[in-house]
Amino acid sequence: MTRTHRFRNTLAALATGLALLTGHTASAQSMVSVKGNVLNMRSGPGTNTEVLWELRKGYPLKVVARQGNWLKVSDFENDRGWVARSLTGRTPHHVVKSRVANIRSGPGTQHRIVGKAEYGELLRTREKRPDWVRVERDNGKTGWIAKRLLWGW
Repeated sequence: MTRTHRFRNTLAALATGLALLTGHTASAQSMVSVKGNVLNMRSGPGTNTEVLWELRKGYPLKVVARQGNWLKVSDFENDRGWVARSLTGRTPHHVVKSRVANIRSGPGTQHRIVGKAEYGELLRTREKRPDWVRVERDNGKTGWIAKRLLWGW
């Protein structure tokens, strides 16, 4: 084994150990979205727990824990709850996290503003660049929003 391989193995072992100690693993930090028309966010894993609120189709959620067929998730406001894994999917969406976000014709401030999105608006993710996301509204219109103004994937 070369020095480089030993170094990489040591780094991998340290990362795994850190993940185990902190409870953060790559799979636990994945994103999901609401697959059906409506999904109940619950206070605990199971249908016999309180419904905290309803989420609509496409709403993005960060998975923070798993228990059987249930996912503990957080949303863009860091509210947490439990959802049935079978009711989630992998279709990427974003939520506007700023008061208002300009929707532009291209990925950059030099492009003209074609619309505005408001706090909490749900948008379908169509393309991602390092600092910009092309999104689609419910009405089918698309445009680009600065990534820093959005939450999701």
